[in-house]
Amino acid sequence: YFLELEYSSRVSRESVNHIHPLVAGWDLGQGESEVLSLALKKNTQAKVILDDLQARKCANLLNVPLIGTLGLIVMAKRMGLVRTVKPEIKKLIAVGLRINHNMLDEVYQKIDE
Repeated sequence: YFLELEYSSRVSRESVNHIHPLVAGWDLGQGESEVLSLALKKNTQAKVILDDLQARKCANLLNVPLIGTLGLIVMAKRMGLVRTVKPEIKKLIAVGLRINHNMLDEVYQKIDE
């Protein structure tokens, strides 16, 4: 999935026929590899959504703008789509999202929750 969050609220879904060689060398999961390959193919400043640490490192190295799930939830709060972040994050943790608790505390502190 390739989101153009900065420019619109639309989500586009596109297929990737080939994993970009610069991405393939990272041996990431299929989804992460496809997202990064599509970002490189499109060559836009739209952000990709990535939570996997290795995929985030790859994106940074390749200058692909990114946002994580926590960032999306904070953005949703700022846009008025959710009132509070904590319940949404608790739901994600309950279904298996692993989040660094120190980072989570920092996020809560920044958004006054």
